[in-house]
Order: sequence, then structure tokens, then C-alpha cells
Amino acid sequence: MVRREHWVEVVERAWERRSVVWLAGVRRVGKTFLCRSLDDVEYFDCELPRTRRLMDDPEGFLAEHRGIRLVLDEVHRLADPSELLKIAADHHPDTPVLATGSSTLEATAKFRDTLTGRKETVWLTPMIQADLAAFASPDLRRRLLHGGLPPLFLADRTPDRELQDWIDAYWAKDIQELFRLERHWSFQRFLELLFAQSGGVFEATRFAAPCEVNRQTISNYLSALESTFVAHVVRPFSTRRANEIVAAPKVYGFDTGFVCYYRGWDHPGPDELGLLWEHFVLNEIQARLQRAAPRYWRNKRGAEVDFVLPRRGAGPVAIECKWSAGAFDASALGAFRRLYPAGKSYVVANDVDGAYTRAFDDFDVSFVSLDELIARLGSEPLAG
Repeated sequence: MVRREHWVEVVERAWERRSVVWLAGVRRVGKTFLCRSLDDVEYFDCELPRTRRLMDDPEGFLAEHRGIRLVLDEVHRLADPSELLKIAADHHPDTPVLATGSSTLEATAKFRDTLTGRKETVWLTPMIQADLAAFASPDLRRRLLHGGLPPLFLADRTPDRELQDWIDAYWAKDIQELFRLERHWSFQRFLELLFAQSGGVFEATRFAAPCEVNRQTISNYLSALESTFVAHVVRPFSTRRANEIVAAPKVYGFDTGFVCYYRGWDHPGPDELGLLWEHFVLNEIQARLQRAAPRYWRNKRGAEVDFVLPRRGAGPVAIECKWSAGAFDASALGAFRRLYPAGKSYVVANDVDGAYTRAFDDFDVSFVSLDELIARLGSEPLAG
């Protein structure tokens, strides 16, 4: 069993803040293995009928296990999971509980109470840089091509069949149970197109005709994907200036392996690696900062900055993602900084070992590695 130390520490710190922790993430991302690798826990698989019967009386169950660190895997299988977790939070604060699920609590119909103020949420993303060391494989290109779901990353060959099996299970066990959507073909077609266009500006009307549904249905599909962490909606940053894009979001698929699969990339070249690196940087920001997607910026002339992070009481942080630092063109970032001169500008590149700064006209750009970027962002007073 691989012990992912970064994530173990994240869970332990979350337990220090709240006795009830919700561990969220897509299926096969490693939630069960993470739970089993924690020290001094008693593990319960709520998919088993025997386990669910043990929890028919939540007060009695918690009293019997007082003071024991409990893992409730797939807790949404219980008849009323929110009741058990609410009782645990309110009446058994000395009994730490880690509950897992494949979606946000808000998207899980069985949760009549989303436990606001009673829980801490940990979002387990696909593999990050720290996980490559844990799996004894520093091969970033393999991570980009195979993706960040551990079983698929470890596959000897490109896991095409496993990727399709994952999609089928996702429809049957997540979408049907949580949302009960109809038109399987339309939903799967939308998912395929979304991965094939991942990282691009999203317009619902462009998907409606090929999926044979209306625009509202496409919006509903996207909401389902976002609630289950399969799509990340990156909305534009703007102060509603005349030349800024203010409404059209960009949408990223959750994992580079699926992007490669649906784009037909077996041997990504420099341009393809640049797009996959952008996805990987987004995943790292989400994992390490435990925050939803940042923003992006674009003007009506087509100048675009990959990611923008607003700061409280200060200028926004601008981030450009480049597979190679030599590919950086300062024109788009310059257009952004003419509108927003205050704030830090970063180029995060795969081939940067030591951070350095370059001056461009009236603004400076720091060239950093991904670890250095995350370290610097961690000290920033980022907004919501």
C-alpha cells in the first residue's frame, strides 16, 4: 500500500480543526487507500449491508465507538448519512469521523443537512507532484499521459480500456444515483466533447446540437460534472471594463489522462505538453491550496492570461503556464498589467529549477517551478 504522506497530513490537520471531515474526490482517485493508510482508525465500508445495519442506530453506534477514529467509506450509502454525521459533530466531538464520497455534500440528495459549520472538507485531487515521489515514479510525462488516478497511472500501457470503464462506472454509480439524468448517449457525448475541448472557452450552445439536447440540458450536465469534480469551471476575472471578457467561462476536464484519451494523444508534442502542463498546474493549485478553480483573464482582442487569483486588499496574482520558460511571450501579460499594474506576475514552467525575475516594460515577471509557485501562493492573502 502506498502511503501518500502529503494527503495523510492534510487529513490530520483537518481533524485538528473539526471532528468530522468530508473527504471528497472522484472515484478511483485513492480515497479508500488513503483512509486505510491513516494511523489508528477503524474502517467501515458503507457499501456493505452488514455495515449499514450497524449504523441503523447512529447514537448507539457512536457511543459504542467513543474516542475511536472512524472512517465511513461511501457514507452516502446510509439511509440518512447526515443524521449520523450531525450527531457525531454535536454530541461526540471526541470521536473523529472521516466520511468519504464522490461529490460535494450539496449534490448528494440523501444529505438533508450539509453540515455547514460542523465539518471540514478535504478535496482529494488526482496525483500531485508529491505523489510522484510516493509512487516512486518521478516521470511527469507518464503522469500527464496516463493521468492522475493511481491505478491508471501505474498501468504498464496507456490505459484506454480502463478510461472507458471509468466513464461507464461514473454514469452508473455517480450520475444515476445522484442526479438520475436520462439520455445516457447525450451525456456521454457531452463528456467526450468536453474532454476533447478541455481548457477552451465554454459555450453551451455549441454542445447542444451534437448532443441532441437543448442549451439548458447542457448547463445541467455541466453542473453535474462540476458537483462531482469531473469538470472545473474557470470563470473570467474582470472589473467590467469595456474590452474585457466578463461572462464566458473556460472548462477543464479533471484529469490529463482523459484529455489525452479523447484528443487521441499517444505521444504529446511541445504544444500538447503545454496544454497538459496547464491542467497539471490547475490541479496542483486546487490540491495544495484546497480551493476551487482560480479565474482567467481575456480581452476582446484575444490576449489571455491562464490563471488569475484575486487578493484581498491588493492587486491580483497573474500566472502563465509554460512547458518551457523560453516559450513565454509577454504581450498578453503586458495587456493585463496595463489594466492592473499592482500585483505579482508569475511564469510557472517545467524547466525552471531556480526562481529568477525578468523585467518587461513596466512590470516584472518571476519565473518559478511549480513547487515554488505553490509556496509563494500559500503566503498570499488570496480572496475567497
